[in-house]
Amino acid sequence: MSNAQASAPTSRREQILKEAARLFAERGFHGVGVDEIGAAVGISGPGLYRHFAGKDAMLAELLVGISERLLAGGRMRVAEGGGSPEAVLHALIDGHIDFALDDRPLITLHDRELDRLRETDRKRVRQLQRQYVELWVEVVRRVHPVPSESQARAAVHAVFGLLNSTPHLGRPGALPGRTEMAELLHRLALGAFGAAAGESQAGEPVAGESIAAGVPGA
Repeated sequence: MSNAQASAPTSRREQILKEAARLFAERGFHGVGVDEIGAAVGISGPGLYRHFAGKDAMLAELLVGISERLLAGGRMRVAEGGGSPEAVLHALIDGHIDFALDDRPLITLHDRELDRLRETDRKRVRQLQRQYVELWVEVVRRVHPVPSESQARAAVHAVFGLLNSTPHLGRPGALPGRTEMAELLHRLALGAFGAAAGESQAGEPVAGESIAAGVPGA
């Protein structure tokens, strides 16, 4: 997240969504009442209904919204990549790391609560996610042309699993600082894509099959 984004004033609606995400992630969707969300942002529970129809609407906006944001950010990075696939891949990784480090409650929320969305909203999330994955697959195959499309797709999903593990990495104080953690995740993601292509850290082919050989496409 850029400094400009971090310092930008948030609307009351955004405040409500941020606190709802935190509370839902901590205690589960059904473990949180509207009054508690309102108290977290300094308004009455009923006052929330001026912004959202209810908790279901908050959940839908959170999960559909983050999928839209990731896809839009990915497309922007591809467009601004200057024709260099390597630069685009680095930018995609950095963008997803920002999400993984700064929006951990949304990762937990997606894992636990996606099935609670209405079918139309759930399909929308899945559609957006597929487009986001395919955007990465195209870039990865331009950087590492050796793997098949199915291997590249499997590698992208594996890297997402790696980056999205941040809610499970332990107490914040037990981890490196944010900058160091971002750099570590970036190196791990690059290493995973290189391994999937059958490359050593120096970029040379390794003996035997690629680490991703035989993995079915997602």
